[in-house]
Amino acid sequence: KFLLEQNYPNPFNPVTNITLHISNSGFVSLKVYDISGREVKSLVSTVLSAGIYKVDLDALQMSSGVYFYRLQAGSFSETKKMVLIK
Repeated sequence: KFLLEQNYPNPFNPVTNITLHISNSGFVSLKVYDISGREVKSLVSTVLSAGIYKVDLDALQMSSGVYFYRLQAGSFSETKKMVLIK
């Protein structure tokens, strides 16, 4: 099954890790949004095979605050919250 894990560490500064579990191959999108819903980073936007993937988010250029990250893969979609503290 698809699974989006909570980022670690959370809160973080300036790098955090996000783990994705992809159950079958297909197009996968992982994007980061600010509190207003504006996209600030696209971390994954490609076809992936089934498996477990770890993605690093380097937020060096981002401001402190609450952000959301969203995984979309086929009909699966999940969003989680993370906090950047500088």
